Amino acid sequence: MSASPRLTPPVARPSGEAAALRVHVIARAWSELGEAVAPLSNGSGRPLARTVKLILEPLVIRPVQNPHLAGAALTEDAAIELAGRIAAAGDDLAATGEWFGVLKRARRARGITDGNPQERYFQRCFELARTEGRPVPGAATTEAIADETVAEIAQAGGESVLARVRDLLIDEDASAAFVDRLAAAWSLRAGERSAPIDPARVSAALDACGARDAASDFDALRTERAGTAAGAELAERGVARLLGLTEHETPPLPRLGATASKRELPWPFDRSIYERLFAALSGGAPAEIGLDAEDVLADEIARSAAPWELATEQSRVVMLLGAEASHALEPTALLRPTNAHRMLRDRWDREAYVRRVRRLPAGATGVPENVESDIRTVRQGYLRRLWVRLHGRELRGQVTNAAELWDTLDGILRSVIMDQRHRLKTALGRDLEGAA
Repeated sequence: MSASPRLTPPVARPSGEAAALRVHVIARAWSELGEAVAPLSNGSGRPLARTVKLILEPLVIRPVQNPHLAGAALTEDAAIELAGRIAAAGDDLAATGEWFGVLKRARRARGITDGNPQERYFQRCFELARTEGRPVPGAATTEAIADETVAEIAQAGGESVLARVRDLLIDEDASAAFVDRLAAAWSLRAGERSAPIDPARVSAALDACGARDAASDFDALRTERAGTAAGAELAERGVARLLGLTEHETPPLPRLGATASKRELPWPFDRSIYERLFAALSGGAPAEIGLDAEDVLADEIARSAAPWELATEQSRVVMLLGAEASHALEPTALLRPTNAHRMLRDRWDREAYVRRVRRLPAGATGVPENVESDIRTVRQGYLRRLWVRLHGRELRGQVTNAAELWDTLDGILRSVIMDQRHRLKTALGRDLEGAA
């Protein structure tokens, strides 16, 4: 029985090129920095995963600007350059670790418990290391900088909003009132009817993407409330599930909730009210959202009962257009004749790993199973990501208009592809390390 193809490079290399595993180069260069970077290291003395993700990759190695340093296997020259970059940043990295300890103490003093400190502070600590140098233990200036930084990150991270929201949700009397408000909002869901959607108008808006001003067709769809009409169809059995927005046959009445985890968030329509706010605000909330937790909760409850579970007609129209345009990502679907369909399909088809998965039977592609599954169901993943983007923009008071339509639709696909490439690269790195 023949072995399944693997995503590994050929053994033969061009003359003069000695390949080195990138992960090994980073580990060796890091070990040379010694105890000075212990706060940023794991028990084995290697950089923490978040150190690599938040500091080394974007701030030291910079693979976007230096693509020759991005591969899982590096040439000898590239390996030397990468190690040199880490060594040159040694003083900044040592100061980063020291600032991290100072900021954690300031965090404890303020009683902040939300979020992971590494996620919150690593990049800011590196910035402080570059601008302030090493912190002076016990110095008033150091303590003031740390307290101000922690307070700023707490506000920007939405911690104040989410903490107040959680306090309301765990308060027995307050949560009972919100349960009643939620039930009342959902009882009115089917009350409003819209005019039928004009397919020609939808096609015209998508055909205008990237070619000419799409404002007239987009605005006409908004005026005709086409997004609302399309959202009403999601109540029909199986429709929202087919789009990847819920795992249920029909969108369920959400729970209020009071806890959330980024790694275990349900599909959009299956999230609790708190999970929806957490997903959008835990990574950063602008000051203009305000700190009135009761208003934030009331708005989210109303949003959950609205068509597409979005508040504005512009957002609903974008979901309608995204649902239509994303048919281009289905391998067996006939390509619709609009510019948006063609451009999305062209971008998707350019990816070699996508063509491989489409060409070979399941399990024989050499692509990790979870990535292969995401490729075969990419339309659902695309629409989930589009909904999350629009929901987050609404919470920030940002409306997606006609001028931003194509950038939004195309940007979501780019985001999907970049995520899949990263996961493939990680898997390839493991394969190479295991074979070394």
